[in-house]
Amino acid sequence: MRLFACPNCRQVVHFENSACGQCGTMIGYDPQTNSMVAISESQPYCENAQHGACNWIAPAGGLCIACRHNETVPDLSDPDNLTQWQTLERAKKRLFYSLVRLGLPLITKDEDPVRGLSFRFLADDPNGEKVMTGHAEGVITIALAEADDPEREKRRSDMGEPYRTLLGHFRHEVAHYYWDILVDGTPLLEECRAVFGDDTEDYGEALKRHYANGAPADWEEHYVSSYASAHAWEDFAETWAHYLHIVDTLETARSFGISIAPRRDRSGDLSAEVDFDPYRTNDIADLIDSWVAVSVMLNELNRSMGLPDAYPFVLSDAIAQKLGFIARLTHQRPN
Repeated sequence: MRLFACPNCRQVVHFENSACGQCGTMIGYDPQTNSMVAISESQPYCENAQHGACNWIAPAGGLCIACRHNETVPDLSDPDNLTQWQTLERAKKRLFYSLVRLGLPLITKDEDPVRGLSFRFLADDPNGEKVMTGHAEGVITIALAEADDPEREKRRSDMGEPYRTLLGHFRHEVAHYYWDILVDGTPLLEECRAVFGDDTEDYGEALKRHYANGAPADWEEHYVSSYASAHAWEDFAETWAHYLHIVDTLETARSFGISIAPRRDRSGDLSAEVDFDPYRTNDIADLIDSWVAVSVMLNELNRSMGLPDAYPFVLSDAIAQKLGFIARLTHQRPN
């Protein structure tokens, strides 16, 4: 994520800002120009700004290009639902920032009921089963409860995960959607299978086996997470999510002008200068070389604050190959 400037006074503003802290100008994010613009009659807010859930502009009125994909939102008369939906929308906007920057197709269900993408934000039924986050046929369901930090941490602990974030959910689930429209039924399918494995394996049985037996002992050599070892689809989705983690965080580092050159790093392995646009390169070697240095720095900074590692993962050569496939895939420009 880059830093932004107020269109009026040029003071630094941030992605979620709706007003400049320096001059008070009302501002909104314009995905077409990747900039903050002053709100006006020609550049009004998305309709969801009235709920405190969006600061993007919608020049034609109505919903912005991210909110138009919402199929179901919770009952906003419930204050808890509103707060949790606002939290989910902030994470979803960061997802869409990446999708727009990569030039990936953004098709609504109204435009194409089969190939379109939509989101359902659902609250648990107090007398029924809990909502499960997941993807099916272009519909991404996000459990509203995931926006509650203690609940999400409990689920992370119960699942034995080192990492669980709302943005991670969005990045993972949208990968399943893009597998459907960018890989399945295309000439890339066989190459994808060569990298990630056999996607025709029974998915339900694969998950049962994973939850019963856990990941293979050597999973870290081949998979970016233990869950990625469950099935080829999950390996693809986890790798896709990590690719977005990497490019977006590297863009943040670039925006801040971060250059890493530890005095004690004799080998140069922990040195990096992010002098390229991570969203515009598919050179996975450059991305990973920079990411290793940046992620080590992030982890050490977190440890200095008494916090868990920001990126508790190791990228093996096999994982780098998988990330390379995702990089090439996202830099295609489908019709």
